[in-house]
Amino acid sequence: MFPHRNIHKYTWMSLDGKTHNQIDHVLIDRRWHSNVLDGRSFGGVDCDTDHYLVIAKVRERLAVGKQAAQRFDRQRFNVRKLNELEVRKHYQLKITNRFAALENLNDDEDVNRIWENIKENIITSAKESLGLHELKQHKPWFHEECLGFLDQRKRAKMQWVQDPSQSSVDILNNVRHEVSRHFRKKRRHI
Repeated sequence: MFPHRNIHKYTWMSLDGKTHNQIDHVLIDRRWHSNVLDGRSFGGVDCDTDHYLVIAKVRERLAVGKQAAQRFDRQRFNVRKLNELEVRKHYQLKITNRFAALENLNDDEDVNRIWENIKENIITSAKESLGLHELKQHKPWFHEECLGFLDQRKRAKMQWVQDPSQSSVDILNNVRHEVSRHFRKKRRHI
C-alpha cells in the first residue's frame, strides 16, 4: 500500500534466514483508513522474535470535552479508610458538625452559594478524616545487569545471523531462555 523497499515490507524471517514473508498487518476500521499515513517494518529492532516490528503512522484527531478537562482537577480521597470503624465514626461526626452549622444559614441565599458551602464542607471533612489517596510508586527493575543480558542476547543473535548453523541456533535459544528467566525473576522481586 505504501511505497517502500522490499526489506521494509517483510515482517517475518524464517530460521534459515533465507525466506522472508509479509504475514503481520495493521488492522483499522474502514472509516479511519484515511488517517493511516504510513506503515512499514523495522528489522533492526531487537524484539527477541523472528517477526519484525511493524509500525504505522496514524493521524489522530482528538476532541477533549469540558468534563474530561475538569476530571483531572479532582482530588482523590483514601476511601478505603472508611472500612475502619474509628475512621468512619470520625468522618460521620465531622460531617454532622459541619452540616449542623449550615442549618443556621438564611433560606433566601443563592442555591449555587449553598451548594458551594455543602461541597466545601464535604471536601474539608474528607481531607481531615480520610486523607488523600496516594498513587502507587513503581520501582524500576531494569538495571545495568539487564543491559548486560540484552547485549549477550544481541551478540548471540548476530552470531546466528552470520552463521545459521544448528549450534548457533542452540546457543541463541539457550541465551534467550536465560535472559527471559532473569527478567521474570527481576520483575517478581521488585
